[in-house]
Order: sequence, then structure tokens, then C-alpha cells
Amino acid sequence: MSTIGMRKTALGAIGLAVTATLTLSGCKNGNEEVAPPAAPSAPSSSSASSGGYADPSQSAQPSTPASPSDPAGYGDAPAGGAGAGGTAKPGQTFKIGETANVPFSYGSTKGTIALTVTAIEQGNPADLDSLKLGDQVKGKVPYYIRYTVKNTGSTDLAYSTVGHMKGLLGDGTEAQGVSIIGKFEKCPNESLPKGFTNGKTATACAIALAPSAQTKVGSAEYWGDPYNNLSNGKGLTWK
Repeated sequence: MSTIGMRKTALGAIGLAVTATLTLSGCKNGNEEVAPPAAPSAPSSSSASSGGYADPSQSAQPSTPASPSDPAGYGDAPAGGAGAGGTAKPGQTFKIGETANVPFSYGSTKGTIALTVTAIEQGNPADLDSLKLGDQVKGKVPYYIRYTVKNTGSTDLAYSTVGHMKGLLGDGTEAQGVSIIGKFEKCPNESLPKGFTNGKTATACAIALAPSAQTKVGSAEYWGDPYNNLSNGKGLTWK
């Protein structure tokens, strides 16, 4: 019988109810995703699901060896389709709805994905009430960064999580994020499902907070590996 997977995050608190923590998502040592274990263990009665999956028959895929044509070891490049124009470069900017071909890494699993920010939607401050953050979010307005993930490589990316998406305010500064454990229907962000092979597509969402109703979250930045390991710290931006 399959077990229920749990997304791990260094800032989260585990409980039966939905819990949330304010984050600054650009901090490399504060919001990094933890690699999944080689073989998922059975959950305790007090664990909560973030909507992910786990299967005791599944384990992390071995790393793809580096080669002269693939120095980063990210596996096969896509043969065509979205993002087929080459790997997105650090600092590259896209329009909302445009697709970036991105090398992807989650633990020992490596592959390539086509990443597309499809919308940045303004929410209602009342949406945050269920997260019980109280005065920490008083006066702040949530924005929902919605994006799609398509597997364009040869590796099965099942049970991986494609996070590291943050919002940027109008002046280019980083918006505060919210890290959630549990299900938040306004902005679901689940692990990739079983059998997430080439051509499969999934949707995801990230929360960004504007400090007031007069300030907007106008763009989104992906800062996952390898972009978060660069000295200049430049990710991919959609606006």
C-alpha cells in the first residue's frame, strides 16, 4: 500500500492542521528543499500531508553522470516542444506565459523541465486567515504565482517538488513568502505525482505577500538549482 508523502522544508512546522511560516525565499540557508529519502518510511499518526505522494517501491533516481556534452549532469536535453530553444540563462527574463527550459535537481534526481509562469493573481487578505499567522500578515495582500511544470527529459521525476519560486515587488525587491505544510486550496503546491515521465505536466503555486494594498507583486523569479548556486545570484524572471 502506498504511503503518503510529505514535503520537507527547513522552516515548516509539522502538525495535523495546515500550518504556515513566513519566509524570505531567496535565502539559500532558509528555504532550501530537503532531498527525499531513498526509501520513504511510514508516516506517524501526527504527520500532515502537503498533497504529495510516496511509494515504498519507489526510490530516488541515480544521478546522471556528467559528460562533455552535459557537464552539469542534468540528463537528456528535450527533443522538442516547450523550452526547446536551449537552457534558460541566468538573469533571463520572460513574459507571463512564456516557457523556460530548466535543468532540474531534487536530491539525487536530475532531469530537465519546461517551466512556465502562467499567472500572478491578487488574492484577498482574508484568504490568509486559515493559516493563523495573525499580526504577522496584518495589512498584507497575498499574490498567487501560478506555474506549470512539464517533464522534458528522460528521468522520471515522481515525488519531486518544484519550489524555489518567489514574488518580486514593483521596485524589484523580494516579496515575503509563505511556506505551507498541509493543503491550502487557494494556492496548492503538491509534489509531482507517480509516473511523472517525459511529456507529463503538473501545476504548482507559490504565495508572495505585498506589504500593503498600494504595493503589488508584479513579477516572479525562479531561483532553483543551478541558479541559486551562482555567485551573481541571478534567477529566471517572469513579468
